[in-house]
Amino acid sequence: MCRLDLIHILDKMKIGSLFSGIGGIDLGFEQAGVEILWANENDKDACKTYRHNFPSTNLFEKDVRYLDAYELDYVDILTAGFPCQPFSVCGNKKGFSDERGNLFFEIMRIADVIQPTVIFLENVANITEHDKGQTFNVIHNELASRDYYIRYLIADACDYGIPQHRTRTYIIAFKSKTVCERFAFPEKRNLELSITDVIDRTEKAEERLYLSRDSYEYNRLVSFIQDTNQIYRFTDYGIQSSKDGISFTLKANMGTWKNRIPFIKDEFGIRKISPAECLALQGFPKNFGFPNIPTRSAYKQSGNTVVVPLVKELADSIKVAFAAEACKSDTHL
Repeated sequence: MCRLDLIHILDKMKIGSLFSGIGGIDLGFEQAGVEILWANENDKDACKTYRHNFPSTNLFEKDVRYLDAYELDYVDILTAGFPCQPFSVCGNKKGFSDERGNLFFEIMRIADVIQPTVIFLENVANITEHDKGQTFNVIHNELASRDYYIRYLIADACDYGIPQHRTRTYIIAFKSKTVCERFAFPEKRNLELSITDVIDRTEKAEERLYLSRDSYEYNRLVSFIQDTNQIYRFTDYGIQSSKDGISFTLKANMGTWKNRIPFIKDEFGIRKISPAECLALQGFPKNFGFPNIPTRSAYKQSGNTVVVPLVKELADSIKVAFAAEACKSDTHL
């Protein structure tokens, strides 16, 4: 039987986050009972949203390249959802030759000082295949050279309870080989929710979200929409529909091009889904909100963040692995 003081240590685990955005990864860990000690983000509007929802967290608002690792308190877990555009099939795919891709090495710079027990990384699915696997090899070798043991998962959010196709790579590196061996990724499960469980079509939304019946977008959509249980958006190739009540991947370009914001037909007309509904499709709770920031920034932030419930499950799995190791150690005392 495990000693209570060993398990109590697990409830005091702390994280520090880099490339924090609006705090999606942080929220998942917080929901798992891990304390957020500090965070770092450079985008000013994302920082406003972060502070609005995490008022007690010490947020360093600056370019990570100018973040002094020696002013950061020790944390057990270092997290980073580092820029994905250099590795994405939808981005320029320049990888480490892109200035943003090179920001990965800033994570290593800070880890060298902090020496966290766990490093948690999130990026696009394509990062494992980018540059014929060489990019992932660099990441693996950088972690392994610092004596980390690595597990990774390519996961689609809809396989873990969220009605959105959002495939991402999660890399979890452990200082302890035995804890790494005890770590198990959460099991896939049947999806029980659909878009209409997240977005209410029976209640009228804000008037500004509805399309004018005289608009080009309205007239294109009204003849295209056959299934009101789906959402729709314009692409370079025409109108895209979700399928089986599962949203397509929400993207940051919702903040750049208005017609890339998904549309839904409800009982009152055809409208854009709101930033709050975008967050709901990412699994954020209703009490998570936006401060007074431009709407385009709210949409961009909604597309840039992570699926919170999946991060929570991963954080729970990390804690379980440490608990199992603590129990094993206790039997030898």
